[in-house]
Amino acid sequence: MPGIQSALYTGRVMHQRLKPRRHRLCYRMFFMLLDLDEVDSLAARLRLFSRNRFNLFGFVDGDYGDGPGGSLKAYVESQLAMAGIETDGGPVRLLSMPRMLGYAFNPLSVYFCHRRQGELAAILYEVNNTFGQRHTYLIPVEDCDRKGVVEQHCAKRLYVSPFIGMGMQYRFRVGLPGEAVSLHITGSDGQGPLIVANFSGKRRPLSDATLATTFLAYPFLTLKVIGGIHWEALLLWLKGMRLHERPHPPHQPVTHVAVETRGKSEQIPLSTEISAQVESSMRR
Repeated sequence: MPGIQSALYTGRVMHQRLKPRRHRLCYRMFFMLLDLDEVDSLAARLRLFSRNRFNLFGFVDGDYGDGPGGSLKAYVESQLAMAGIETDGGPVRLLSMPRMLGYAFNPLSVYFCHRRQGELAAILYEVNNTFGQRHTYLIPVEDCDRKGVVEQHCAKRLYVSPFIGMGMQYRFRVGLPGEAVSLHITGSDGQGPLIVANFSGKRRPLSDATLATTFLAYPFLTLKVIGGIHWEALLLWLKGMRLHERPHPPHQPVTHVAVETRGKSEQIPLSTEISAQVESSMRR
């Protein structure tokens, strides 16, 4: 399939809790990058991938955005328009785990929103928790360094882990999809970094052969994700971590991050020591 932008990225994810109890996990996983304009043609060409119906791998519109009710790209474009970001119908590429044998749970999905000329205009970070709640952070892209890395910040709005309170800032460092992709997220409170998460993956072409080998290499990955979340929560509880009360979800499903909010968040940097610890963890 020449010229398609959609692909698979296979690699490792690492989560590390830094305080008050250290806790680390690292496991192999993959993401699928889907250009939302290519989903139908991919479903028509690939035997192992379908849209809105059961298959070995699948994309279901209702798993994202505001759920069932229309085009996912139209939903993203409506959010961009409300934030005053004009993309003129440019491509939207979603980095997420697809359904495998009809099931998926995505703690985080990332939308790369481009202008028609190809320039990256914004990134949406869509977060799901295990309580059936979803919230999205829409952040305009103001700058991208020569290595294709974007750094962004925002305040936490959605309760995710029962062991982490709401008084936290997120720092995103994203290596844009190319031959590789990377996501680095730091959660910091008033005393510094609290938790870090990192995914780094290499690009593979999206074909039936790749999908078949990926399924064999990562069998039932989507079920393992939700199972792993609850297993790690049990381990944290056994380590004596206290539970934080779950507040009501935000009234608005999408936070449009303003320039001044990002500036305030930059006051909580990731220390050089923590950066070195994360890089060392990912090499293990």
